[in-house]
Amino acid sequence: MAEKLGVAVDVIKNLNGMKKILLISMLLMASLYSFTQEPVKDSTSVYKKRVLDNIELDFLANYYHQDGDNAAVTGGKGTEELTDIAPSVIVSIPLNDDDVLTIDATISAYTSASSSNINPFDGDQAADPFQASSGASSSDVWVNLNGTYTHSSDDRNTIWSTKIALAKEFDYTSFGIGGSYTKLFNQKNTELSLSANIYFDKWKALYPVELIPFGELNWGLSSPIFNQYTITGNVDYNPSFAEFDSEGRNSYTLGLGFSQILSKKLQASLALDLVQQKGLLSTPFQRVYFNDVEDSFIENFQLADDIERLPDSRFKIAVGGRLNYYVNEIFVLRTYYRFYIDDWGVESHTASIEIPIKISRKFTIYPSYRYYNQTAADYFAPYEQHSSTEEFYTSDYDLSEFSSNQFGFGISYTDVFTKFHIARFGLKSIDLEFQKYERNSGLKAGIITAGLKFVVD
Repeated sequence: MAEKLGVAVDVIKNLNGMKKILLISMLLMASLYSFTQEPVKDSTSVYKKRVLDNIELDFLANYYHQDGDNAAVTGGKGTEELTDIAPSVIVSIPLNDDDVLTIDATISAYTSASSSNINPFDGDQAADPFQASSGASSSDVWVNLNGTYTHSSDDRNTIWSTKIALAKEFDYTSFGIGGSYTKLFNQKNTELSLSANIYFDKWKALYPVELIPFGELNWGLSSPIFNQYTITGNVDYNPSFAEFDSEGRNSYTLGLGFSQILSKKLQASLALDLVQQKGLLSTPFQRVYFNDVEDSFIENFQLADDIERLPDSRFKIAVGGRLNYYVNEIFVLRTYYRFYIDDWGVESHTASIEIPIKISRKFTIYPSYRYYNQTAADYFAPYEQHSSTEEFYTSDYDLSEFSSNQFGFGISYTDVFTKFHIARFGLKSIDLEFQKYERNSGLKAGIITAGLKFVVD
């Protein structure tokens, strides 16, 4: 700036009168304009809003209880009673202006009357498919840990992420990797996304206790279990049973998404999901009973003719859409529909609606309803409806023809200013929801979900 003014002074010395005054005024105005404009331009170019300003903590808890009379562990009949409690912690950490690391940890502890009957003879009462055994398989803990790294471009129109997932339960271990790419257009009114994931699962196959002696051990009826108990019905119990050759399973998923803001009040989105699974897709401890094999019993429990056997590949396609409409400052209408089909013969339709109602500046209630129906898989048949000559068979009612209704009601508290604090933790939101689920097959369930979100100052 000093050099520019020095040159100007030398020029001015060679001018006279009004010409000098006019030129001095013009140079001063130009210099002042340059001085005031340049810093503003520089500061604007370096300013960038952070994707996430502070560390956020989500504490979630889910309580689930179900009951029914079509347990797959006992061949399509028997108690389906199950209780599950699953607390979760989600931590979102801003690494800088553009990058966020999210860690999601869940522990699911359940007790299951159905899975307890993998060995129905290890309890303190007579074995019965409608009663839980008190053995080791009646409860377990499932642990899941996910880590996601997300990066946003300077203009926030490009977002990509990578993910690692780990899960462990008593009979299987899972490892997954994946990622996603999202692009925003049209002043962020249009969004396109692509995601892909691969999961590598490993079973530790658990088989019904009465079938194990007829597998690789080849003990047959000389097994200690048959010396301890008396067989009734067909006393020459001799199932044709073989363990699975492979206990691995791989799953490959691809997702495509499109979202569009249609107006100030209307937003729509579409999603396409493709899933390819390879490997052990049967559940090793789920029994099957044949209609052409005479029944054998110990106490009140029917001994298995075989286990569930399903193809080692499955391809799934799901297409869904959402339509959200802002009615006014009190009501919002959220709708959803999905169509699903796979090469096992299952087709399903899902439709749901949720109506958030803002009852005050901070409180919102949201009633919801979800309807679902599906056709049966090609390999499903109820208890004792399969034949021993079939190649594939299952009596798992999750693969049967059924329809279900789910009613929900929730309440949410939100304070974006986090006025309430516990030490450095500012409370941002509280959510509580109850859902009631019913199938026309008789299965009933209740679900309670609670969540707290904190911002760390």
